[in-house]
Amino acid sequence: MLIIDELVTSYPDWRVSFSARLAPGQITALIGPSGAGKSTLLGMIAGFVPVESGALTFCGEDLLPLGPPARPVTTLFQDHNLFLHLPVFDNIAIGLHPGLRLHPAQRRQVTEAARRVGLGEMLTRLPEQLSGGQQQRVGLARALVRGKPLLLLDEPFSALDPALRREMLAEVAGLAREQNITVLMVSHNPEDAELIADQLLFVDEGRIALQGLPSLLRDSDHPGLRRYLGLSRGA
Repeated sequence: MLIIDELVTSYPDWRVSFSARLAPGQITALIGPSGAGKSTLLGMIAGFVPVESGALTFCGEDLLPLGPPARPVTTLFQDHNLFLHLPVFDNIAIGLHPGLRLHPAQRRQVTEAARRVGLGEMLTRLPEQLSGGQQQRVGLARALVRGKPLLLLDEPFSALDPALRREMLAEVAGLAREQNITVLMVSHNPEDAELIADQLLFVDEGRIALQGLPSLLRDSDHPGLRRYLGLSRGA
């Protein structure tokens, strides 16, 4: 269980405070208007954004004293953060060992992760030889091999065409089920939530305004959510 309890950070003219619970193996979609605080929440969980107060625990472990490398978290951003001088294989393998010293089983793990995201024939290519969508898939493959129990996705598939985005979302869902990974996924596409999410968090003005099933997208009368979806009250 990931427990987010009144987790607070603030800026000179803005303050956010989040509370939520995510069950192990659960996929949670985090939606809301731009600037509402979605990426800030992911940064607080990953340890990249300072927390002023509140509590953050995962499977009973207090995460706040831990630096980003020590947290049981993998974060996949819109910016895939590839090493431009390394081929696809090494960009994936660095998720297993920063010095790229892999034993045979780990090398097979890298090859399988590349195959799962459709890059099995591109292991020797450099990032500059890949499309933007292929580069994002390298980032997903790296996340697959890391095997951390908490996966944070910050719009990583935004550059993919709709069919491939749905395919990658299905891969994330399969990973979560197979390895009991807890996934928190930021998306500006409500369809993503309906495709794979077990629950939905709607963030509005620096707080979680709604938490529930993805059917909230159709059933809720919350004015902030309806504005975000572009629906009038009577629609």
